[in-house]
Amino acid sequence: MKLIVGNKNYSSWSLRGWLAAKQSGLSFEELTVNLYGEEWQAAKSESGDIMPSGKVPILWDDEVVVWDSLAILDYLADKVGRDRFWPKDDVARGLARSMVAEMHSSYMPLRKFCPMNMRKRFEGVQFPPEVEADIVRILTLWAEARARFGGGGPFLFGTFGAADVFYAPVVSRFITYGVTVPGFAATYMQSVWEHEWMQGWLAAAEDEQWVMEQYDQAPVA
Repeated sequence: MKLIVGNKNYSSWSLRGWLAAKQSGLSFEELTVNLYGEEWQAAKSESGDIMPSGKVPILWDDEVVVWDSLAILDYLADKVGRDRFWPKDDVARGLARSMVAEMHSSYMPLRKFCPMNMRKRFEGVQFPPEVEADIVRILTLWAEARARFGGGGPFLFGTFGAADVFYAPVVSRFITYGVTVPGFAATYMQSVWEHEWMQGWLAAAEDEQWVMEQYDQAPVA
């Protein structure tokens, strides 16, 4: 398999696709591209059907081409078994799937106001009400998952799985922008941040030479 990802410092969807590939346990070749570079723009225009979305992440598996991080996760779960990604319990799995779907389709105020930037730390950020609402909603979901199904380990449903894959970039955002969180959330965030895969991605992000100045400035409400 081959996985194309974008700038590791900035591309939250690439992180999700990459973590899903790591979680699958399958070997894959990784290609990192500068999403805003001329080479990537040229590759998209010349790709034809190979890059149908023109976005990352993109997974190749022989003749199969899968784009979109959630589609990649589902495709990999089909290959290795859903229990590697999702809780076995029906009730827990229903909540996990709903949380992942909500993350996939929602929280646009948070995404726009707090773009992922793993190298930066901002202090004293004032969040608009709609961003505060997203933060409260996410913390509420985390609290429910941890309280009901987190007894088996430090992650949302105990062991690392699909929900953690999809909320890992949120953990990064909360750290970057100094979001104040309750103790249970701080403990969860630490577990995600210190996970060996996250540390590997972070090290690569810190080594990247690509800089996007528009994402390196503190946001202003």
